[in-house]
Amino acid sequence: MNLTDKQVQHLVKPGRYNAGITGLHLRVVSKEKKYWVLRYSLGNKRHDYGLGKYPDLKLAEARFKAVEANKLLSEGIDPITHKNKRLDAIKQECEKPLFKAFAIECVNKKKGEWRNKKHGDQWISTLNEYVFPLIGNKHLDEITTKDVLKILNPIWTTKTHTAQRVRGRIEWILGSATTQGLRDGVNPALWRGHLITVLPSPQKIAKTKHHASLPYQQIFEFMSELREMDHVSALALEFTILTATRTAETLGAKRSEIIDNIWTIPADRMKANKEQRIPLVQRALDIIEIAKSRDPNSEYIFSHNNKKYSNMAMLVLTRRMGYKITVHGFRSTFRTWTEEETTHPESVAKKALAHTIKDKVDEAYNRGDLLKKRMVMMDDWASFCSKPYKNNVLQLKTA
Repeated sequence: MNLTDKQVQHLVKPGRYNAGITGLHLRVVSKEKKYWVLRYSLGNKRHDYGLGKYPDLKLAEARFKAVEANKLLSEGIDPITHKNKRLDAIKQECEKPLFKAFAIECVNKKKGEWRNKKHGDQWISTLNEYVFPLIGNKHLDEITTKDVLKILNPIWTTKTHTAQRVRGRIEWILGSATTQGLRDGVNPALWRGHLITVLPSPQKIAKTKHHASLPYQQIFEFMSELREMDHVSALALEFTILTATRTAETLGAKRSEIIDNIWTIPADRMKANKEQRIPLVQRALDIIEIAKSRDPNSEYIFSHNNKKYSNMAMLVLTRRMGYKITVHGFRSTFRTWTEEETTHPESVAKKALAHTIKDKVDEAYNRGDLLKKRMVMMDDWASFCSKPYKNNVLQLKTA
């Protein structure tokens, strides 16, 4: 019996009905239960391949599926095995992690090695803004160089520093995926030998923004103003200037870190993650005693009610004084002074600022901290900060 749509609709008697395609028939269990089945033999075994339920699968659709299955059989392929493999492939594809979920997991794992919580927040923030909207819902092995360039091109010349960080973060996440066997091939965010060939060099297009600093010629007037202020944040800022340290290093300083006029900052509070010894001049030691009298029971040098000050305290103070400068900028003030007004070697000044030596050879030979030489230099700096600047250069009048 070669069925028609109308016949299929009205069949209620249980049985099997020929549907006009080799092996295809309609199996009727009841009026509500009708199933399309393809019966075939393969390897001396008979098989029933369920194609679907009627009316979810119409007659024409069942015939099309039967024809496709018969084509596979003509090639010696079992349609049931073929279907199962295809379903497994679809399942595996669905189970593969998407970039966004994998990236967040990677960042959470890496948080343990970051000393600053804000660093992890910055990763997620840049990924949320620039990356996830474009490739967040893509599988890791689907992401291409074209995708990465689509992210970077709009910000590469306008927000170069941010774009560099974004590129590096994508590279790291995709590199992690490769290591875990979730993708292979060239990392599409790789710079050397890859993106470097299509994007301009960041060093040539980035606009360098330096921390606003005070000219060293004005340091005496600034320090004089500070010493007239009756506030611990003023003491902390003066101490920061005299030691040429960073804000967090000063505000996190503990009294127990001062031994024999040497302040030892532990590695976990240093940007380069290396312990730093700071020779303290007499004025710095005096500041410590003054600050101690304000909060005697605190473990911190600069504190209020046993709690250290906010990182914004000193910056806010400079704003109230009417200066548009940053606290970090005083390190530039100090560095410029060493270059233009002294004969102290560059290596001594770099050690005082705890700058990382980029040249590995120089770093290998320069392992000491030059403490004695730095003590002389910091004494000179303290003396310079306490005296009005005298410009001995005479301007010759022209005729």
